[in-house]
Amino acid sequence: MKKKVGSLLTGSLLLASPVYAETSGPSIESLSASMDMVWIMVAAFLVFFMHAGFAMVEAGFTRSKNALNILMKNFLTMSIASILYFLVGYAFMFGSSAGGFIGTDGFMLTGYEDQVGFFAFQAVFAATCATIISGAVAERMKLGAYILLTVLMTGFIYPVVGHWIWGSGWLASLGFTDFAGSTVVHLTGALGAVVAVAVLGSRIGKYSKGKANVIPGHNIPIGALGVFILWFGWFGFNGGSTLAADPSLIPHVVSTTLLAASAGVIGSALYSYMKYQRVDASLTLNGALGGLVGITAGTAAVSLGGAIIIGIIAGVILVEAVTLIDQRFKLDDPVGAIAVHGICGVWGTLAVGLFAMEGGLFYGGGVSLLGVQAVGIAAVMVWTMGSVGLSLFIVTRVTSIRVSREEEISGLDFTEHGSRAYESSGSIFNENNPEDNGEFGVGLLERLNEVSKNKGKNKPKTPTKPKTEVN
Repeated sequence: MKKKVGSLLTGSLLLASPVYAETSGPSIESLSASMDMVWIMVAAFLVFFMHAGFAMVEAGFTRSKNALNILMKNFLTMSIASILYFLVGYAFMFGSSAGGFIGTDGFMLTGYEDQVGFFAFQAVFAATCATIISGAVAERMKLGAYILLTVLMTGFIYPVVGHWIWGSGWLASLGFTDFAGSTVVHLTGALGAVVAVAVLGSRIGKYSKGKANVIPGHNIPIGALGVFILWFGWFGFNGGSTLAADPSLIPHVVSTTLLAASAGVIGSALYSYMKYQRVDASLTLNGALGGLVGITAGTAAVSLGGAIIIGIIAGVILVEAVTLIDQRFKLDDPVGAIAVHGICGVWGTLAVGLFAMEGGLFYGGGVSLLGVQAVGIAAVMVWTMGSVGLSLFIVTRVTSIRVSREEEISGLDFTEHGSRAYESSGSIFNENNPEDNGEFGVGLLERLNEVSKNKGKNKPKTPTKPKTEVN
């Protein structure tokens, strides 16, 4: 990545200089630099569009009473990440290295103004890392707590990992390979999600008597469309990481991305059929994402056949990982983000050490590269889980990061935003069954309205208890 950044910087300087005479057209160098920059900007647009996919997957795979909250979190994640990455994140990630650990200059791009295009591309990556957490903590985390975690991830935790691997960091010097972010982006985001979910606890009604209960999403078609959008955007995610309009490398990267995702779908579909005697829809959809995460680290380094094998294995691993995380570890992840981005991120990073055509174990390269990949994974795990864990420990000493029981039952749409994603005729809320999946609680609604009406009065009127309505 460091070499690619240098090439991009050279191209930017060419663009900023008068490289052609009045009587002649642009030079070959300036045209090439222009094409490189256009490609990177197109890729940045595609990665930005992936956030629409994340929003749809997360909303579709969760309950309707939380859909608006999901959408707001994704919009805020993109906006906060962009500004914070401009202020400090880019400097920590790509600034002059302090001992290979963190960048020390370039805050607000000072001194790095010629890298503004590369900054835009990297900013949408930073937001991608943070939004992975959004789906895993859905339906029970306070919006303010999530925003604080987004600030920590995009402003400091993620940039440090990026510096180690894509900047002038110590893992890069060891030869750690992560072309587009299986570890830098996906594993880092998933590790943050693991800690957050562990601190939050499960949703009400998810686990009872040692059994994991299914809480179905409200709109799988929206979730499926979100997966397609993510798949489409991933061509920019991986393809743009070439940082150049390379006519030989880009087609290869796009092809390995396509094949691995397709193989992930097939792997998850076949394995879920073998295990459950049916092709599970949600697992198959996540299989595509698992294949995409799995190929991201080695998309430029493996063969087309290797990409298919990596994708199939990712699809199978995804099914087992979802079951293990949900039932054995009892980490309540409504969208499967930890399995998709975490477990498949680990697999994709290790797969480079196995399938890389240069240095991979299966190509006669020995175990050296595989060992470096394993060291990198371990280091990122220690850093991310330790820093997120410490941050949440401090925060939870001051305030709760989880909404109240009544607010969770009612749904975060109304309690956090005062409205709902969907209008419905009537309300469903059984006060004798707090695990009810209804739209929102009538009791809470009336109490909030009553407080609003009596605002400023010394003794607000106590509302009468509402009757349970049945549609």
